[in-house]
Amino acid sequence: MKFQSKLPDHEVTIFSVMTQLAIEYDAINLSQGFPDFDTYPELITRVEKFMREGHNQYAPMQGVMPLRERIAEKTYDMYGAQYDPATEITVTSGATEAVFAAISAVVQKDDEVIIFEPAYDAYDPVVRLNGGIPIYVQLKFPDYNVDWDEVKNTVSSKTKLIILNYPHNPTGAVLSKEDISYLSNIVKNTNTFIISDEAYEHIIFDGLQHQSMSRYPELAQRSFVICSFGKTYHTTGWKIGYCLAPEPLSIEFQKIHQYLTFASNTPIQLAYAEFMQKKDLYLDLPNFYQQKRDKFLSLTSESRFKALPCKGTYYQMLDYSQISNEPDLEFSRRLTVESGVAAIPPSTLYHQKHDHKVLRFCFAKKSETLEKAAEKLCRV
Repeated sequence: MKFQSKLPDHEVTIFSVMTQLAIEYDAINLSQGFPDFDTYPELITRVEKFMREGHNQYAPMQGVMPLRERIAEKTYDMYGAQYDPATEITVTSGATEAVFAAISAVVQKDDEVIIFEPAYDAYDPVVRLNGGIPIYVQLKFPDYNVDWDEVKNTVSSKTKLIILNYPHNPTGAVLSKEDISYLSNIVKNTNTFIISDEAYEHIIFDGLQHQSMSRYPELAQRSFVICSFGKTYHTTGWKIGYCLAPEPLSIEFQKIHQYLTFASNTPIQLAYAEFMQKKDLYLDLPNFYQQKRDKFLSLTSESRFKALPCKGTYYQMLDYSQISNEPDLEFSRRLTVESGVAAIPPSTLYHQKHDHKVLRFCFAKKSETLEKAAEKLCRV
């Protein structure tokens, strides 16, 4: 039987490719973004408790109410934003599912969607699947800043959506209050929505403040704000995230969500709801990961790699131009095979494969893992 692919230009993601290569050559996997240390034992105990208590059936489509209430409390405490847990918060099966639902809720055929590159690779295909037209704006190397004049000139009456991802994967860039001011002026008096992928909201460094869309009422009213428990609690395999949005947007979001996964894991949701009361755990996350960032930078300081600024997330961009002129995809493959360290080549996260001779390394790893990886990188 013959059929026409809906995504003819897309293959298996680079994250899967590099992880498979790392497994094949027994390399240290600093490519795919997950910790190699476990979550909190107490959180696992709470999941088991709710399983044994019989909470093993479908959760409400929107998520269990205790978790939505804790999310509302945390959002108010951190950003001063009030979201109604009954109507404006939806628990999802991971942040990527929330991204899919949010894009699908608002994008129709020939709508234009602004995507900043390098971009998390889920955005483009979902826009295309919904008949939208991706419009690409490149972040400016080497600091990966936004050229807001370019954005202003790109926005038109056809612009249905702007997708933001801060702290930014893969570059580690963050937004400033000045960026927020530019963005607010650009979308003012338009019908443009915003998806703000804030999966790394708690992983921000050097005393900087996360500029969530939730902080700013004029932006929050047009935004789907998406967050991830996986990144916060070192539980990426549990795939639980959530979306904050005003009620009219949440209604449309839930229409899509109910036909994607309907509901997410019940005992895990209940365990998160209890565990979120330990506020110090997510409030201390910047310090936890800044120590890992600084350790990785110190360990690689004698290598021929050059570190670019990393203000958030748990990814470090390293410039390898003093080592090789190879395209980043080729160099990353050779680094995995010959040196035993896997990383992500960011050119694969551009629609036209822009190559700045840098690689993305994940430092959400045990100290011994970082030490072994750095030792290998220093020999390159």
